[in-house]
Amino acid sequence: MVDVTGVHRNASAALSSQSGSQSAWAPLRRPWFRALWIAQFIANTGTWAQTVGAQWLMGDLGGSALQIALVQTAATLPVFVLVIPAGALGDVVDRRRLLLLSQALMLLAAAALALLTAAGLMTPNRLLALTALLAAGQALAAPCFQAIQPELVVREELPQAALLNGANGNVARAVGPAIGGLLIAAAGPAAAFALNAVSFVGVLAVLYRWPRPPTERPLGAEPIRQAIRAGARYVRSAPAFSSVLARSALFMVFASGLWALLPALARGPLGLGPNGYGGLLAAVGLGAVLGTAVLPRLRGRRGDGGVVTGAILTYAAAVAVVGLNPSPAAVVAALVLAGFSWIAVQSTLGATAQLLLPTWARARSLAYFQLVFMGGQALGALAWGAVADTLGLAAAFLLPAGGLVMAALLGLLLVPLRSDHDVRHSELPWPQLPPSAEWAPDAGPVLVTLEWQVREDEVPEFLGVMRQLGRARRRTGAALWGVFQDAADPELFLETFTVTTWHEHLRQHVERGTVLDAELERQARRHLAGTADPVVRHFVWAYAVPAARPDTEPDVLAHAHPQAAPTAGPAAGDPP
Repeated sequence: MVDVTGVHRNASAALSSQSGSQSAWAPLRRPWFRALWIAQFIANTGTWAQTVGAQWLMGDLGGSALQIALVQTAATLPVFVLVIPAGALGDVVDRRRLLLLSQALMLLAAAALALLTAAGLMTPNRLLALTALLAAGQALAAPCFQAIQPELVVREELPQAALLNGANGNVARAVGPAIGGLLIAAAGPAAAFALNAVSFVGVLAVLYRWPRPPTERPLGAEPIRQAIRAGARYVRSAPAFSSVLARSALFMVFASGLWALLPALARGPLGLGPNGYGGLLAAVGLGAVLGTAVLPRLRGRRGDGGVVTGAILTYAAAVAVVGLNPSPAAVVAALVLAGFSWIAVQSTLGATAQLLLPTWARARSLAYFQLVFMGGQALGALAWGAVADTLGLAAAFLLPAGGLVMAALLGLLLVPLRSDHDVRHSELPWPQLPPSAEWAPDAGPVLVTLEWQVREDEVPEFLGVMRQLGRARRRTGAALWGVFQDAADPELFLETFTVTTWHEHLRQHVERGTVLDAELERQARRHLAGTADPVVRHFVWAYAVPAARPDTEPDVLAHAHPQAAPTAGPAAGDPP
C-alpha cells in the first residue's frame, strides 16, 4: 500500500491545530463572508416564512396529507433534477453572475405567489408550480454558494464556516416560522410570500457589490456536457467523497418524513393553529442553535464519524417520540433534539465534502452533495406522505425512525469519514507534452502510456501505489486505466489510460493536479530501478483528423488517407 499517511497526518494536524486556535465565530471576521451570511440569514428567514405559508395555504385550499407533503416535494424535486447541470455551470461560468440570476428568479417567483394569493387566484396546482420555480432558483444557487466559501474564508476556517452556514439556516428555521405564523394569523399567507420576495434583495445587493476577481481558466471554459461528465467521473473515483454522499443519502431518505408531515401532525392530532406550527419549527431551530455551541467540542472528542452516527440515532429517537403523538410539550422537546441532530449531520458532512474537493471540481461535485440531500427530501416526502394517507401519521413517523437506526448501522460499514486529503492545486511531475499546436483541441480519444521499470523486490508496494494513482488519474479525466506486466521482463510495467480529447488531457496537465496526486506520483517513482523517469508516450486516435500540419486542407487529408474521409455510417475503425 502507498504510504501517504504522512501527507494526511500533516494536513490533519495543521487543520486540527488551527481549528482549535480559532473560535467558531472566526469566519465572521471576514467582511464579505459576514455580509453574505447576514443577507442569507434574512433570505433564509423569508424562505421559512414562505414554507409555513405554502404548507398552511395548501391545507386551507383543501389539500390532503399527501398534497401537503407534495409542497415539500415541489420545494426539493426541481433541485434533484437541475442541481447537477447547475453545479457544472458553477465551474464553467462566473459564479457571482450565476448567483445573481438565481436570486432574481426566486424573487420573481415569490412575488408571483404573493400577488396571486392576495388576489384570491391561488390554486393547489399554481401553489405547487410556483414553489417548484423557487426551487429551480435554489438549484442554480446551492452548489455555487457552497463552492464560493473557500473564496470568502481561509481553508482552515472552512469547518467553522460550514457550521455557521448550517446555524444560519437553522436559526432562520426558528425565527422564520414564528414570523410566518404571525403574518398568516394577521394578514394571511400572502404576507409571508411578500416577506420572502423582499428578503432576496439583500443577497442581490451583496453579490452585486462583491469584488470577486475573474476566474483564471488557462484553457478556457469547459463545454457544459464535458463538465458534467468530468464531475461524475471525479465523484466515482473519490472514495472519501463518495462515503460522504452515501451517508447523506441514507440519512435524508428517512429524515425527510419529519419535515414533510409536521404540518399535518400540527393540524391533526396536536390541534395547533399557524402560530403553534411556527412554534414547533422554532423548537427545531432552538436545537440547531444549541448544536452550534456544542458541536465543535463534540467533534474534538468523538470525531466526525462518531458525531454523525450518534446524531442519526438521536434523530431517530426524536422522530419516534413525535410519531407516538404524546403531549405537545414532549413533541417540542423531541424537536429540539431533532434540530440539534440535524445540524450535527448536515454541517459535519458539508464541511467534510468541501475539504475533500479541489477548486476545479468543487461546484460540480458539491452538486451531488446537494442532490442526495434535496433529492432524498423530495423522494422521502412523497413516500412518507403516501404512507401517512395509507397507514396513518403514526406509521409515517415510526417507520422512518426505524430506517434511521438502520442507516446509522450501515454507515459504520462505509469508508471512514476523513477530511485530511490535501487537494490544493499542484503541478504534477509529468514531462512536457508534445507540441499541442499540431493537434486539434477536440482530437481524440488520446491514449497515454507510461513504461515503469521497477525494482523486483518492490513490485508489490509499487502495485499498491498504482491502485491509488489510478483513481487519481480517473479523477482528473482518465478512463480505461490499467497496469500491465511484461511477460518477458517482470520488472517492466506498462500503465495505460485514455482521455476523451487532447484538450481534456491538457487540463490534466495544467488545471487538475493536486498535492495528494503529486505525492502519489512521487511515491510510485521511488520504486523505479535507476534514476530515469517513466517513458511516456501519447497516441491520438488515428481517424480523429489530427492536422499534422496546421495548413493541411481537409480534402487533401481525406485523399491521402481515405479511411479518415466521412462515411454514411460508422466505419470499422471507429473508436468503441
